Amino acid sequence: MPRAGLTADRLVAAAADLADEVGFENVTLSALARRFGVKDASLYSHVKNLQDLRTRLAVLAGGEMIDHIAPAVAGRAGREALAGFADAYREYALRHPGRYAATQIPVDQALAAGTPAFRRTAEITYGMLRAYGLEEPDLTDAVRLLRSTFHGYCALEAGGGFGASRDVQRSWEKAVHALHTALTHWPRET
Repeated sequence: MPRAGLTADRLVAAAADLADEVGFENVTLSALARRFGVKDASLYSHVKNLQDLRTRLAVLAGGEMIDHIAPAVAGRAGREALAGFADAYREYALRHPGRYAATQIPVDQALAAGTPAFRRTAEITYGMLRAYGLEEPDLTDAVRLLRSTFHGYCALEAGGGFGASRDVQRSWEKAVHALHTALTHWPRET
């Protein structure tokens, strides 16, 4: 019989907090069980295994992240929307490093496509890019450029990888401006 008060949602929320505290890679079922004062076996009534827990955490974090980004792009277009999106992305990644790391793991696309968070992420991301007049396959390429740039910058910043005396915020603003320029002058697929 499941322990009173222990639910999959509570476990995933606690795993998200744990990820931010000790790193996503250090989230284990044992660590989570210790947090609740239960034996590891008690968790299996709520999650299948560690991979299931991490997948649920990735979905939760992805939803939180897009909820953080959405107000930053609302009512904006073009460069303003891109800057709002980028700044909110970076803020979430730096404020919630463990949750953010969870958003980077591969998740079964069939599972992800069925979640409201995934659909909302696609709607907001593609909506933000609409001002640039891109169509497939260019849209997919543009999303990949943005994601890899944002992720790379955030990973380097979080890891202390920017050692030059140049202000990191100013470099970020230049990077976002460069992305706007690239999107405006996109080499369209023919």
